[in-house]
Amino acid sequence: MIMRLQKLIAASGFCSRRAAEELIRSGRVAVNGETASLGDSADSERDQITIDNKPLRQAAERTYIMLNKPRGYVTTMSDERGRKTVADLISGLDVRVFPVGRLDMDSEGMLLMTNDGELANALAHPSGEIEKTYKVRVRGSVSEASLNTLRQPLVIDGKPIKPAKVQLLGETTDSALISVTISEGRNRQVRKMCDLAGLEVLRLKRVAEGGLSLGDLPSGKWRFLNAKEIASLHMHTNT
Repeated sequence: MIMRLQKLIAASGFCSRRAAEELIRSGRVAVNGETASLGDSADSERDQITIDNKPLRQAAERTYIMLNKPRGYVTTMSDERGRKTVADLISGLDVRVFPVGRLDMDSEGMLLMTNDGELANALAHPSGEIEKTYKVRVRGSVSEASLNTLRQPLVIDGKPIKPAKVQLLGETTDSALISVTISEGRNRQVRKMCDLAGLEVLRLKRVAEGGLSLGDLPSGKWRFLNAKEIASLHMHTNT
């Protein structure tokens, strides 16, 4: 079947569609020995597709897992600086999967991982408006004014973001716990939102995404998604 090259690579489970586009742009993908360009199409049954001179594998059985990422790990499968990665936490899994979106090194919580490139792309792309909920421990003056600031259509890195859903969950003498639900997931978005509201983030944890909840999954552990959870993700992304 002929399809766009980046979609074909994602369908194979090698990586997400966005990552596949970067591979093509960087000249690492070839079709029948010729370096591919973004926008090219191919037939997986007739054409020889290689990435870094290695043949593209056929689609693997779809695998979906949820990881409770601890702080101190980067959301990549390898790191040239030798930092701990989420790959270290799923070393017992004998199927190749990759992260859906990112959690920065200082953040923790729910991270979905899969070899379903189409679903990964749909979940991670801002246009999908997939809701993600975070529990955020902050220091600063948590007033109705600062909470309302977080609920506004703020401008981050020169671009407007969609309004967030924000709730105050509790307070202590020196900090507060708030819930923030966003539907875009730009780079370090919640941290930058809090900075604009005059709040210092002490701890940030993703607790829900795409209709799924982290629940009581221990930090550093992972589990397979069940059929109902997988169906929920497909329903939210229309994939």
